[in-house]
Amino acid sequence: MEQAIIIRYCEIHLKGKNRGHFEKLLKENIKRSLKGLKYTFTAMHSRYLIEDFNDADYEIITDKLKKIPGIHTFSKALVVPNDFEEIFLAAKSLCENKSGTFKVITNRADKNFSPNSMQTSMLLGSRLLEVFGDRLKVDVKNPDFSVNADIREDGKTFVYTDTVHCLSGMPVGSAGKGLLLISGGIDSPVAGYMMAKRGMKLDCIHFHSFPYTGEAAKEKVKELTKKIGEYNGGINLYVVSFTHIQEAIHKNCPEEFMITLMRRFMMRIAERLAESNGDQAIITGESLGQVASQTIESITSSNSVVKMPVLRPLIAFDKIDIIEISRKIDTYETSILPYEDCCTVFLPKFPAIKPNIEKVKKAEDKLDVEGLISEALNSVEKYEF
Repeated sequence: MEQAIIIRYCEIHLKGKNRGHFEKLLKENIKRSLKGLKYTFTAMHSRYLIEDFNDADYEIITDKLKKIPGIHTFSKALVVPNDFEEIFLAAKSLCENKSGTFKVITNRADKNFSPNSMQTSMLLGSRLLEVFGDRLKVDVKNPDFSVNADIREDGKTFVYTDTVHCLSGMPVGSAGKGLLLISGGIDSPVAGYMMAKRGMKLDCIHFHSFPYTGEAAKEKVKELTKKIGEYNGGINLYVVSFTHIQEAIHKNCPEEFMITLMRRFMMRIAERLAESNGDQAIITGESLGQVASQTIESITSSNSVVKMPVLRPLIAFDKIDIIEISRKIDTYETSILPYEDCCTVFLPKFPAIKPNIEKVKKAEDKLDVEGLISEALNSVEKYEF
């Protein structure tokens, strides 16, 4: 029997007259992800089909589909003609290694097919019980699995039992482009994943403090960026030297404002880099109240130096929520590697938790802000994944 992978989307259904645009983006993202593999791609009503693929590539294909925002579920199906006996034989083969309770669901798009949907489900269920009655029972309310028969107008029926849930969300590229501040910790990769899931194409920026932070710290961030890129159809990382800025703040400004002033510089640099690359927003992994730089006063201070929207998808998440997602997207083990990032350099003993904006500005007046920013932007290294 022939096989096919049925791909379904969810939220795109709500897009009305713009639906075609989102469908096209998702189609392009799927094809880009599967580049180099042998298969046939077909669009079907509200679904896509992958056919004529090599069995050896199935795990590769499905692993990639699980990381494409916009895909709600997929199922591996057997493809047979619109013939009841052929449909039964397909259902029988799928139930060979199953036990427990089941129900049959028939979708009869081909209205010339007889019997009707309900009758087909009843007959298939009865025939399956004749064969597997010693280990299968019918439960139409809460079954362990379902046998699905999708009878199409083109003469093909897709029979399947298992449905794999994916990311859902929106196709990458449908919600603009943003620049993610990625530190190397647990939070920022999760923030990037969350925005990719909502359809935003990402670039990343990392502030590196050599020699206080070494090459291992940079490699860690590159690895995290690669992992985010798997959900984003590829990604760029911009590494910015931040050492001179930290040294200038440490030398000239009150210790308690170290973190506050660092964040203000990061925002300014990120905005200028974003503007030059066509990014429309800045994204951070901040969660309200998690650390000193993430109080409402600190956030207000850093927001005040930029005009570009600052998106904080984790703002109401607690750490347990964030760690759970980081494990799911396979960034947690990399994030906890013991390599320091720039945020751990020159840490004050008692950072300002509720910084007074006027005092912050007064401290900042002691610095050559524009000169320090220009020097940082001249140091940018770009990595493409």
